[in-house]
Amino acid sequence: MAWLYLLIAGLFEIAWAIGLKYTDGFTRLVPSAITVAAMIASVYFLALALRSIPIGTGYAVWTGIGAVGVAILGMVLFDEPRTVLRILSILLIVAGIVGLKLVTA
Repeated sequence: MAWLYLLIAGLFEIAWAIGLKYTDGFTRLVPSAITVAAMIASVYFLALALRSIPIGTGYAVWTGIGAVGVAILGMVLFDEPRTVLRILSILLIVAGIVGLKLVTA
């Protein structure tokens, strides 16, 4: 269950990071409220996951999920560059996340 909580935390991290783009510096009420709610949910589910998962592993996986998700959505939603090196770098982060999962009980 802890790994599911960590996945949910990572998805909320993606949501709040992308949400920041829509808040216009927290001047738009609805996007700002959604973004803050996603921030709170992300940290809440991370805290639940860290009851069972070591802090180093949990935090690295959480930030990795967020980084990969935001990088991919940046390319899809905001037309950010889609270079081979960028995609290979994303794959390296994914490999690190998988590696941490495999070596953590």
